[in-house]
Amino acid sequence: MHIILNNSSMVPIYEQLMDQVKSQIICGEIKENEVLPSVRALSGELKISALTVKKAYDRLEEEGFVITIHGKGTFVTATDKQLAAEARRAAVEEDFCLAVDKAKAIGMSKEEIMQIVEIMLEA
Repeated sequence: MHIILNNSSMVPIYEQLMDQVKSQIICGEIKENEVLPSVRALSGELKISALTVKKAYDRLEEEGFVITIHGKGTFVTATDKQLAAEARRAAVEEDFCLAVDKAKAIGMSKEEIMQIVEIMLEA
């Protein structure tokens, strides 16, 4: 598992960790039934608090991406293909929202934004 955390980001560390693990599960880099590193091992590797890793794992479990079996570890749950596709779509929509908000902030019109999207789709 490859995790890169940005301590200067406005996004909390547990959310960065959660997002990266979730992304790796959705993309298939972390496979179904694969065990994640223990809270203690990952916190030591990333040099962050074990409570931060625990919070990320708990949130991933709430969202149905992992399951924790006490004494055994945290495992990736069976990925529902539709759930994974929806998660990927939501991530793309979020990126589009950020881009559109940025374009609007600098005064671009709807037509200018659409023109950029059309040009990008042709490439």
